[in-house]
Amino acid sequence: MLARATLLLFLALICNPHAIAQDVRIGVLGLFHPREAKLQASQKEAVIIQAAGQTFVVEPGSPTAASFRISNDALLLDFDGHLLRTTEIHAAARDNGAVSFLLTVPGKITRAYRGTLFVKASRGEVVPIITMDLETAVASAVVAESGSDTPPEALKAQAVVARSYFVAGGGRHGAFDFCDLTHCQFLREPPAQDSPAAVAARETRGLVLTFQDKPFAAMFSRSCGGRTRTPADVGLPGSGYPYFSVLCDFCYRNPYRWTRRLSSQDAALLAKGESGRLAVDRRLGWDAVPSNNFTSREEDGQVTLEGAGQGHGIGLCQRGAKAMADKGGGFRQILSHYFPNAALLLLGEHVASSARNERPLPPSSLSLIWAGREFRFLATE
Repeated sequence: MLARATLLLFLALICNPHAIAQDVRIGVLGLFHPREAKLQASQKEAVIIQAAGQTFVVEPGSPTAASFRISNDALLLDFDGHLLRTTEIHAAARDNGAVSFLLTVPGKITRAYRGTLFVKASRGEVVPIITMDLETAVASAVVAESGSDTPPEALKAQAVVARSYFVAGGGRHGAFDFCDLTHCQFLREPPAQDSPAAVAARETRGLVLTFQDKPFAAMFSRSCGGRTRTPADVGLPGSGYPYFSVLCDFCYRNPYRWTRRLSSQDAALLAKGESGRLAVDRRLGWDAVPSNNFTSREEDGQVTLEGAGQGHGIGLCQRGAKAMADKGGGFRQILSHYFPNAALLLLGEHVASSARNERPLPPSSLSLIWAGREFRFLATE
């Protein structure tokens, strides 16, 4: 059975080497609610801008920037003094494919991206949407969401989790698939190809977590406090994967502890679970209540919280994953621990799915070498 599934997978890859190619649309820089933005080319390639039937070229390394700002319910494009009113702007490489460029919100931030750019006006704001390759998005999320001291195997686990979320977690926004904030998945500019985050994405390319043969939007948090939680524990709806509460040995033995004092009105919101915690954090700051794992008591008209962990505590615990990797654990072992009864699937493997059973993550795996790359597939009985 396993041999047949492997052969079918191998043939699928040979016949369709781009099977795992996929793009995601990400709304960027919305945190700044921009009314104006600027676009510049990178040092290596030109950016072709199209708007209202006209074409403009920003040459590589040129100091010239195309700026666009809100004008009533539309955009006003300014290219080297040429003004053009338009409803949308497109930017890409000469072949209409992905291009590297810089996007600036004046006085706020400049960030590098690679992909194709679509800009529109919405509710008095400039809305930049970048369509980028899935693996570029994964590497960008891994570098944004991970610490500089994260070991390679923990980065690989993070890459699989990030990719799984991008594949299965869309639909929270109307105009694009994901935002670049923690509401979806924090995203920065793409890392260098030889960076640890890029290597982690490359070495797990196409791998996603599945349950009952379907990819699911894997979740993670910085520190679980000693035991991961389920969505029901924190008042969130269920998903395609029935998250299990698992012991996190490192956080159990070395919990991240915190103490906070809130007004009784703010503390009352915490009864709503994760949505209440986020409401308090939006009002008082993102570290106002670090997690849902706490005890409370009233003191002098206020409520004192004593808790452990950071974040919702569902799915992968980054702190625990780092500890497992530091002790020699591989990314499969890490994922197996935090996502019991899940399986790994290579995108494009669906042709082989009928020839195999669901494969829980075991410690052993089958290796397949194809096109100079090693793919490890999980063994079945």
